[in-house]
Amino acid sequence: MLVLLPPSEGKAADGDGPPLDLASLTLPGLTAARQEVMAALTEVCSGAEEEARRVLGLSPAQTDALKRNLSLETAPTLRADQLYTGVLYDRLAPAGLPRTDRLLIFSGLWGAVGPADQLPPYRLSIGSKLPPLGGLGAYWRRAAKKDLDEFTEGHLLVDCRSSAYASAYKNEAALPVRVLRERVVDGQAERSVVSHMAKATRGDITRSLLLEGVEARTPEELADALRDLGHTVELGQGRLDVVVRD
Repeated sequence: MLVLLPPSEGKAADGDGPPLDLASLTLPGLTAARQEVMAALTEVCSGAEEEARRVLGLSPAQTDALKRNLSLETAPTLRADQLYTGVLYDRLAPAGLPRTDRLLIFSGLWGAVGPADQLPPYRLSIGSKLPPLGGLGAYWRRAAKKDLDEFTEGHLLVDCRSSAYASAYKNEAALPVRVLRERVVDGQAERSVVSHMAKATRGDITRSLLLEGVEARTPEELADALRDLGHTVELGQGRLDVVVRD
């Protein structure tokens, strides 16, 4: 079993590890593609500031991100599971887990990395279109599929990625995790898809699975394990629904 995660927009600003070593990252077959994206990002960030911010979707207050993107090869690094600091990672709390080797983190810059990979702080969303590469979702869908297929072969893929990052790699073995909020209105239970809460819930269930060492091989085994851990889940239409109640 592998849990597929998105990165987060929120990132730690500083590391204290050695400079980036692309060959040491998970999926070393992606090294050439990673170098290509880094070069395209460097080209953008070396140009006019306003245009660079437009391409990367940054506000004037985020100009420091351009400087970080220009220091990828020399900046101190930190583990990927410490670099990302958004809601999902707050709830996952990877530093307190006995093992995290069941995680694969997708990235607009790196394609996909392991939680222990040493990375420098950066800013690049999968939704960005870097000249001359174009949209990064489509880029990684082409560049990484072979390596990712080999890496994930034989595993049930618990897909906790957002739709943007899910577009970068598709696999029939992936089971998307959807979060539904259930509320009682006028005596009737009503459900709706949630977004921000979904990140927290995906972090919660991933932490539960890793803490208990769950090794599910099928969607049914996964659903049973999560129920045993106290989560309300339902299987249907090629996905796993996690129900949270007010």
